[in-house]
Amino acid sequence: MTAQDSKLGDTDDKIFVGKGNEQAWLTLALANRHGLVTGATGTGKTVSLQVLAEGFARAGVPVFAADIKGDLSGISEVGEAKDFILKRAGDMGLKFQPDQFSTVFWDVFGEQGHPVRATVTEMGPLLLARMLDLNEVQEGVLNVAFRVADENGLPLLDMKDLRSLLDAIVPASGKKGPDAEEDPLAEVRKAAQSFGNVSKATVGTIQRQLLVLENQGGAKFFGEPALELKDFMKTDSDGRGMVNILVADKLMESPRLYATFLLWLLSELFEELPEAGDLPKPKLVFFFDEAHLLFNDAPKALMDKIEQVVRLIRSKGVGVYFVTQNPIDVPDKVLAQLGGRVQHALRAFTPRDQKAVAAAAQTFRPNPKLDTAKVITELGKGEALVSFLEGNGTPSMVERVMIRPPSARIGPITPDERKAIMAASPVKGKYDTAVDSESASEMLQKRIADTAATADSPAGGSGGGILGQIGSIVGTIFGTNVKRGRLSTGQVIARDVTRSVTNQVIGGMAANIGKSVGGQLGGSIGRTLVRGALGGLLRR
Repeated sequence: MTAQDSKLGDTDDKIFVGKGNEQAWLTLALANRHGLVTGATGTGKTVSLQVLAEGFARAGVPVFAADIKGDLSGISEVGEAKDFILKRAGDMGLKFQPDQFSTVFWDVFGEQGHPVRATVTEMGPLLLARMLDLNEVQEGVLNVAFRVADENGLPLLDMKDLRSLLDAIVPASGKKGPDAEEDPLAEVRKAAQSFGNVSKATVGTIQRQLLVLENQGGAKFFGEPALELKDFMKTDSDGRGMVNILVADKLMESPRLYATFLLWLLSELFEELPEAGDLPKPKLVFFFDEAHLLFNDAPKALMDKIEQVVRLIRSKGVGVYFVTQNPIDVPDKVLAQLGGRVQHALRAFTPRDQKAVAAAAQTFRPNPKLDTAKVITELGKGEALVSFLEGNGTPSMVERVMIRPPSARIGPITPDERKAIMAASPVKGKYDTAVDSESASEMLQKRIADTAATADSPAGGSGGGILGQIGSIVGTIFGTNVKRGRLSTGQVIARDVTRSVTNQVIGGMAANIGKSVGGQLGGSIGRTLVRGALGGLLRR
């Protein structure tokens, strides 16, 4: 423990959160048992979130937090010794020590932070259907599209890839069935129809929903370079955990995109991190603000996956802390997984408010000295009812405490301060420029172009004389769309002659060509398929 940490009240294995009749401590070894921060607007939830984030960062635990209003950005700047902060610190017996924390800003739209991207394949059909608000039939067609992409080696990286593939699986108009001789995408259409009827109307609806998502800026999220989660799990030169802040003020204008994006992050963490067991402190702590958006109108299949992620991700060393206004916003099955509670004031003006107060009171371990339900409505700004897990993993009795003041700035930073932080970021330049790799859209267009070029050739695409026969076979060997099973007798003879000649010509080049092609496959198709649609948990 450093001298600075002792002034702040933290120890090597605990975070000091607040003080009332008793002190409130969060034990780091139990911090991956998740938590909940609730309270009405203006009661101090953001300050409590900042206090927890600062404590984790001091302990060397990286933090990821969504910043809805911009207030959390102040954690990157030195705190100010204002009168009310000094008074609160003095009342708790603390010596206020201004501090700041190494911060990386992220932004799905790439405006106030480093861009955050994922490939369409990584997102997967389940979460993408949720993002697009599709019904069961439309989600089924989306699953067909992903299956066809996998089986035909078509990487889905960005929105145009998905649009092109959806167009490709629609039955060719005016035909009873695909004709392999005339339709360059016949194999793709046939593969799609083998999973059931894919109607033009259903695909049209999905395309319109994609347009809505694009208009909301969601298209910027899909593409490369895709986010590497290890960049969230870094410490600075002093051994403190990096604080990763997702700028979410604009993202909140598309609440379904916001919630689905954060669920995707949790799912990717679950997929990529190895089992860790019980650790002295978490590998990463994840704060999910406005958590009710995750559960609103979620279908049962998605709710089951959310519950499973929350229940199992703690074994990977990740702690998840939900931040919302009412505890009733969180389903009971998820609420049961949240070991730590910080409850700010709730107002009981309506029957729903009264129900929320009663529900919040029932989630705490009773304290004979407190009427929990009554106290919840009487709490002042900066006060909270707090209960964390004790050494044996059971909740402590609820205590009324005053949350300690943060050490960093309270409130947002200026644009110039943000610009300076971005310029010194450890991931500067890694994600800032989008990369348009060859993927499904380009591959499908190439098939169409190759077929058109064959049809427009002087011999009608079937070869003219012996040179035409040889040219056709050379094309076959090097990857045109003429199928080996459809060679004529003359073509078979020409093929043998051609192979004999070309083997001698390209013998010295074969290793280099193979290496080059293999590298390209490893860099695009291979990488996309290996990474998985949503990891093992949400895989198709």
